[in-house]
Amino acid sequence: MDIQLGDLVQMKKPHPCGSLNWTVTRVGADIKIKCQGCGRVVMLDRAVFEKRLKKILRRQAGEEGPS
Repeated sequence: MDIQLGDLVQMKKPHPCGSLNWTVTRVGADIKIKCQGCGRVVMLDRAVFEKRLKKILRRQAGEEGPS
């Protein structure tokens, strides 16, 4: 899966604050995401992140998608 810094993603289950949307702040073997509702930062293994991901809402500005 192609996840990039700055991507806005939607997870399958809501965060306790009620938000489903997160911003990707670190990419590697682990993925760090920041809640758009309350600002909490969470780090997940890539496999766990990909399992919990529902969809990518917005790519980082300036990046081209597959053509």
